[in-house]
This record gives sequence, C-alpha cells and structure tokens, in this order.
Amino acid sequence: MNGPFDIWSDCTPGCAAHALPQMPAAGIARRSAVFAHRVRRALTDGERMADPARLRAHAGALLDALDIRREGPEPGTGALTAPGDGPGTLVVVNHVSWLDIPALLAVEPVTLLAKREVGGWPVVGGLARRAGTHFIDRTNPRQLTNSVRELAELLGSGRSVAVFPQATTWCTPDQGTFRRATFQAALDAGAPIRPVTVEYAQQGRPSTVAAFCGEDTFLASLRRVLAARALTVRLTAHPLLTAAERDPRLGRRELAALAARAVLGGRPSAGAAVPAPEGRHAPVPAVDARDAPVHV
Repeated sequence: MNGPFDIWSDCTPGCAAHALPQMPAAGIARRSAVFAHRVRRALTDGERMADPARLRAHAGALLDALDIRREGPEPGTGALTAPGDGPGTLVVVNHVSWLDIPALLAVEPVTLLAKREVGGWPVVGGLARRAGTHFIDRTNPRQLTNSVRELAELLGSGRSVAVFPQATTWCTPDQGTFRRATFQAALDAGAPIRPVTVEYAQQGRPSTVAAFCGEDTFLASLRRVLAARALTVRLTAHPLLTAAERDPRLGRRELAALAARAVLGGRPSAGAAVPAPEGRHAPVPAVDARDAPVHV
C-alpha cells in the first residue's frame, strides 16, 4: 500500500494460472533471449521512443518477442481516440497485467497516466519514462486536485491519455470498480471517453496467466508469461462517450458507472448512481477515497 488512496485487490499471485501445458525449456529460453534483445533496443532508443510510430513499433515488438497474439483494433488506425482537433480522448481500461501497457501502445501510442513508483520498476519503469508517461503522486491525498487539473490540461491540449481507473489489478476483466477522479478531468476538459476492455486467453480459453496481482513481482510474472503457450491479448474498444452526446446531467460518478458497465461486461460498479431526474443536475460528490487516482 502506497497511500490513503490505494485499493486492495482480492486477487493474489495464486490467481495466475496456465490454461494450457507450459512451454518446454528450449522455447522459454528462446523467448527470454528475444525479449531481452527487444527491451535493449527499446531502451537504447532513448527519447526517440516517444515518437508515436516508434513507440507503437517497440510495443508490438515486445509482444511479438513473447509470442503473444494480438486481437482487436488494427494498429495505427486511431481506433481508440476520437477524430478531430478538439480535446484528447480519455481512454479508460480495466487492469489485469503489466502487459496491458504494451498491448495498448501497440495499437495507439497514447500518453499513460501512472503512479510515480512505476518509474522505478525494472524494465517497465525505463520503458514508461521513455514513452512519455505522466507520473502522479498517490501518497498524498492533497495532490488529488492537482492530479485532476494536470490530467484535464493534458486532455485540453489535445493529448489522449490512457488510465486504469480500477486503481489496482485484477485477475479477470470483470472485477473491481472504477474510481472517479479521472472522469472529472474529462468533464473539465470536455473530452470524449473511450471505454476499452483488455482480456487474455490461451487457445480461446480465458486465462489468468498474465495477471499481475497482489504481492507478485515483475520477474515472477515475466517467468509465467515466458512459459505461457498460445497466449492472446484482446482489446475491445467500446463506443465513445462524447461531450456532445452524453447527458449533461451526468457527473463524474455517473460517467464512471457508464464506463465501468461497458468495460466490465455489463456489470454495474458497486455504488453506481443513476442519472438525476429530468430537469435536475446530479449532485457532485465531495472528493473521497472513491476518487482515488489511477494505478499502472
């Protein structure tokens, strides 16, 4: 736990399991060598890695090195963001694994919002810093207002930002609730919201092998992924919630509930409110733990 706004998931490293027999040792060794080579190439790219085309290529190369098949929107088509010259898109995604990040960036190199501790993580931290990730401090509740303002400014400048509003990871794509703070930033910036579901399978069978939960370590998770046979990551981009089309009565609480229903497979998030009666504005709740900043 890093601060008063952290969320504790019921998932543990024990949730992560192979749905198929593991790869033989020779296959694991080959993957390890290719993955290490691709990581070195990405890190040596330095600040150039923030270039959208290069970032997308590096992210895809990391997944390819792990023999992870990708399903969903075609890379480079702008399928995750809204067209036009207005505010950027707030891309809200459920959180299962560290693999969620390259899976997103391989489709569209949006800016990531992450807790500052991620910058110090092995492998992932270096890649995140070079990719232009925007880091926030989750240890101090007084920083919440500043984090919302900074995110609204990023969106208002035209930059699309991907966030994980569950505030922690879960082993399956239908658990957890969405924290509200990032949705306030979208309201302030007049930004469209793109709900996205990420899920993992092995030969069509739902799989938790990619889950990175609880007291898990990056090395332990990487070892499982290296040994995973026929792993697929699928991204599903749901319809946009645009400022022009959504009900003006909806506040951050209602927007979080709508996005959660789309991303988590139709299951409403706990405590979600319904829109206010006709002619009345939904009350804006005070900042509390449910407004917790996001987690990567």
